[in-house]
Amino acid sequence: MHIKVGSENGSFDTGSNTRVTPLGVVLRTTKLDELPQLFNVLAGHMSIVGPRPEIEKWSKVYSERWDKVLKIKPGITDNASIEFRREEELLAHSKHPEETYKNLILPQKLDYYEKYVDDHSLIGDLVIIIKTIHVCVFK
Repeated sequence: MHIKVGSENGSFDTGSNTRVTPLGVVLRTTKLDELPQLFNVLAGHMSIVGPRPEIEKWSKVYSERWDKVLKIKPGITDNASIEFRREEELLAHSKHPEETYKNLILPQKLDYYEKYVDDHSLIGDLVIIIKTIHVCVFK
């Protein structure tokens, strides 16, 4: 299952907030901008916890790994989204952000995703939800 997110060509902003309003910065920082995805959860297209959806361009990179990850529903939060909650800042400091994403960040995210596919459980999901709330509120 591929859920398209972001621009059609797969490019991404590398930490530039020039197009984001002050309210948008607060929504992004607290991750409240993710709340509309609850409609996808209610429609049965997503879960609260699970690997984050990725644009098609990046889901074609490391395709064998993605084949495994895409067997379960994507989620709003997971350990990778907690670990890389400041991804835009990391990419903003990179001379080659797309290469940094492809060669450094994406493989680490896939490690988290594959581990989730192999080991997910109700208790594990509750732990991820608690960690997500903690980093959104206190960090």
